[in-house]
Amino acid sequence: MKAVLNLVETLGAATLGAVTYIGELAQFALSGLTHIFRPPYYPRLIGRSLMEIGYFSLPVVALTALFTGMVLALQFYTGFSRFNASSAVASVVVLAVVRELGPVLAGLMVSGRAGAAMAAELGTMRVTDQIDALSTLSTEPMKYLVAPRLLAGIIALPLLVVLADILGVFGGFIVATNKLGFTPGTYLTSTFTNLRTEDVISGLIKAAVFGFIIALMGCFNGYRSKGGAEGVGTATTSAVVSASILILALDYILTQVLFVK
Repeated sequence: MKAVLNLVETLGAATLGAVTYIGELAQFALSGLTHIFRPPYYPRLIGRSLMEIGYFSLPVVALTALFTGMVLALQFYTGFSRFNASSAVASVVVLAVVRELGPVLAGLMVSGRAGAAMAAELGTMRVTDQIDALSTLSTEPMKYLVAPRLLAGIIALPLLVVLADILGVFGGFIVATNKLGFTPGTYLTSTFTNLRTEDVISGLIKAAVFGFIIALMGCFNGYRSKGGAEGVGTATTSAVVSASILILALDYILTQVLFVK
């Protein structure tokens, strides 16, 4: 009987903790979103966040997309050639990159780089009482620290995904024309014939959502950090892991909403 009660107590505590966490996260996200649209505005901080999330993530996103496109062309050619359908390589590569792999891989890369940096910066500010000092100086921390990063995430990741889409398709083009025997004209014609506007738009919608999630989890975990240097490290790890899991989960949900009629 005692074992059953202990199990119920453990499950109850875990459920209560999960509900509390979700409630705090939702409240934090709503507060951050409302501060985006309310004055005062800090364009300098928004520009700085755009640089940190977007510009400094260009190399890792570009390389990831390029090599992913190259690998996709090789793998799809190997698989399709077994069914005499190798001519579909260009079509499938562009759809895979634009619809799925561009937004998802860019999101995961930015999460590991920019999301961790945001959590570490805000966590350090929290444990050294700099966030409390902002409140003392009559500056709203959510407005000054969180809102610019959320807005920058929503803007920066779609721009990165546009670059990732281009480089991913270009990587497939390089391999297909130099290794697989495709002619450049045929490959490009097949690529653009099967690419639709809604494919690109859906990928950019995913990117905007993922950018918001990355900034939200980085700020949320850093803002709630406690316990000195160890707490900052825990917050950084939690930001990357939680953002990555949410990106993968939301990718399925958004795909269901956008493509399944």
